Amino acid sequence: MRQWKRNGQKIAMLTAYDALLARLLERAGADILLVGDSLGMVMLGYETTIPVTVDDVVHHTRAVSRAVRRPLVVADLPFLSYHESVAQAVRNAGRLLQEGGAAAVKVEGGRPILDVVRRLVEIGVPVMGHLGLTPQAFHSLGGFRRQAREAKDADALLEEARELEAAGAFALVVEAVPEEVGARAAAELAIPVIGIGAGPSCDGQVLVTHDMLGLNEAAPAFVQRYARLGEAAITAAAAYVDDVRAGRFGRPEPEQ
Repeated sequence: MRQWKRNGQKIAMLTAYDALLARLLERAGADILLVGDSLGMVMLGYETTIPVTVDDVVHHTRAVSRAVRRPLVVADLPFLSYHESVAQAVRNAGRLLQEGGAAAVKVEGGRPILDVVRRLVEIGVPVMGHLGLTPQAFHSLGGFRRQAREAKDADALLEEARELEAAGAFALVVEAVPEEVGARAAAELAIPVIGIGAGPSCDGQVLVTHDMLGLNEAAPAFVQRYARLGEAAITAAAAYVDDVRAGRFGRPEPEQ
């Protein structure tokens, strides 16, 4: 990934939570599959990522890692699974790799978790950072708000980004920040900066796949939809329901 950054090759990252979709995304050429704690909202019906547990992430990571060979599988450490102590972080990161089959973990936050990042890297766990809008901090941020809009906040974010890089993070997700902040992060860091709502100058991009495919109508404003599969699914299911109720379903097709 560092070589891709040096060569100017953009990195394509998408979320995956099950084997079927993971296989399709691998065939599409995705470089990284993130088993994000967004699964709480996308798959489990929660309003935020906060209720997601390590068991939840292990379960979905296991399905994704079994299904693919080429993409890098990264799994989120969920809320309060790495904040109590470094030992807690090591234990839960180990579960995501040993039980889930992930190749790396992602953590949200900067300066307060630097010791966690350093220790995980020391024992051979690749760590991806995440700054800007960090959904696990939903309540303290006052909701899903754009971050680093003021110059002092942008400078603080970039300082934490440099500290994460120094601690050993191999890549950094920057979410919901002004385009110029994403561009500065990509320019100033040696590690790849992957944006989500952070402008086109980042070294790569990530989206929640269900948002990108148009399966989630409540997607953030910065999401670019590449399909309308939600509408197609409703149309197909409604046609099936009509056929069943009209007694048409199951009849053999007429011979040509």
